[in-house]
Amino acid sequence: MDNKLRLVPMYSFNKCTDISPGFLKLLGIKFIMLDLDNTIAKYSEHAPSATAKKWVEDMAISNITLYFISNSKREHRVRTFSEALDIPYINNAQKPSPDSLHAAMKTAGFRQDETAFVGDQIFTDTLASNRAKVASIIVRPLSLKNPLLLLRFIAELPFRAICAIKSNKSKLSL
Repeated sequence: MDNKLRLVPMYSFNKCTDISPGFLKLLGIKFIMLDLDNTIAKYSEHAPSATAKKWVEDMAISNITLYFISNSKREHRVRTFSEALDIPYINNAQKPSPDSLHAAMKTAGFRQDETAFVGDQIFTDTLASNRAKVASIIVRPLSLKNPLLLLRFIAELPFRAICAIKSNKSKLSL
C-alpha cells in the first residue's frame, strides 16, 4: 500500500510528554508538528499544563522546533496556547490534507526527513503525517469522556495495535 494512504503510525506513545528529545535526536528529528486538542491539552483546558510547559521547554533546550497544526476553527483557542508556549500555529488545517504540514515545514525551513507529526487521531493526524511523508507519532487521547471520541478511538484500535514501534520507557524515552 502507498505510504501516503497508510493509517498505521510509525511510532506510538502513551502521552505527548513521553516523547523525549533523545528519542527524536536518534531519529534525526529537529521539527515537531503537533496537534493541540487532546494531544497536548484536553478540550476542557484553557491554558497549558505545567507538564506541557516543561515538555516544550525541554524541546527548546534540545533545539527541537515545535509548530501547532490544528483542525480547530476556534482560532482564539489555538492562539492562546500558541502565545502561552511560544509556538507558531496553523488552525483550521483541514487534516488529513497534508497541505498545512507542507506549509509549516516550508515556513520553518525543515525537510521531511527531519520532521515528525504528533497527534491523537489516526484518521486525521496519522493520515496527514503519512501523506506528507513525515514520521507519524500517535499518542493516546488525553480524554475519552465524550462518547463520540471514545467510539472513534475504538475504531482506531486495530491501526494502533499494528504500529511497528510502540513506546517502551526503556527503549524510547532516552
